[in-house]
Amino acid sequence: MTVALMWEARAVPGRGEDLLAWVRAQRPGGAPLRREVLRAPQDRVLVITWWDAAHDAELPELPEPDGDLVMRAVHRWRFESVAED
Repeated sequence: MTVALMWEARAVPGRGEDLLAWVRAQRPGGAPLRREVLRAPQDRVLVITWWDAAHDAELPELPEPDGDLVMRAVHRWRFESVAED
């Protein structure tokens, strides 16, 4: 089964590039099948990693950034792949 971990944070205004650099420097362990880093307006950063694992498997996740870098707690979601087009 393929599991996707999603991690999304919103930087303090004007610190989007700092958050992006922080995310790129993070390597929490393990080797995902794939890792993609995206950004959006309002200094948001999204990281998606794909793993060959069960939905409830213990997997390495990105930590919380320092509080002075983000506006709120990180949002995290876990999905399992059901189809590939």
